Amino acid sequence: MKVKRFAVGVYWTNCYVVYSDAKDAIVVDPGGPMDEVRAFLRDNGLSLKRILVTHGHGDHIYGLPEISPLASEGVAIHSGDAQCLTDSHKNLSFAMGSPVSVSSADRVLSDGDVIEAGSMSVRVIHTPGHTPGCCCFYITEGDQELLISGDTLFARSVGRTDLPGGDEEELYRSLGKLVPLSDSLAVYPGHGPDTTIGEERRLNPFWPR
Repeated sequence: MKVKRFAVGVYWTNCYVVYSDAKDAIVVDPGGPMDEVRAFLRDNGLSLKRILVTHGHGDHIYGLPEISPLASEGVAIHSGDAQCLTDSHKNLSFAMGSPVSVSSADRVLSDGDVIEAGSMSVRVIHTPGHTPGCCCFYITEGDQELLISGDTLFARSVGRTDLPGGDEEELYRSLGKLVPLSDSLAVYPGHGPDTTIGEERRLNPFWPR
């Protein structure tokens, strides 16, 4: 299992392509122009199975119209943010200067759902606080594992809670769901550099104590 990161859009949102040796792929958070992502999929002969959205803010969905036609199993987002896809006010893109609205999700997620993409398995961890439907995706293939944390957990920080739908206390409770994860687990956030659970357990001032 491999991960390729693309920093896209004016907010440098991390869009990830996670793919297996069998050439099955998942795209997470297509938040800007998708030219490079589409070229990467094509040049590596990858078959895009599913697009996952960690939450519904505009800077994580701007590229959906470009990339969603390539996904054989469509777009998935948690039920708490599902309406953000079709409403530029709810996804806050109207305030970003480039309103975006897209089609409804092909699959609406709940906490604990498991999605298969070829030999890869994705478990949904609902982590509200940044938005009501914010999620982390725990992805495994055999003995390999990684966490895509969206805007819940960053390297040495956490997602902001002062936007509509944010809730600071709920975010701290959500971080508690990540506490049992292995220190060695690689974490790929929605913005900024990757990290590990162990590094955040030791160094993140917001980590539950």
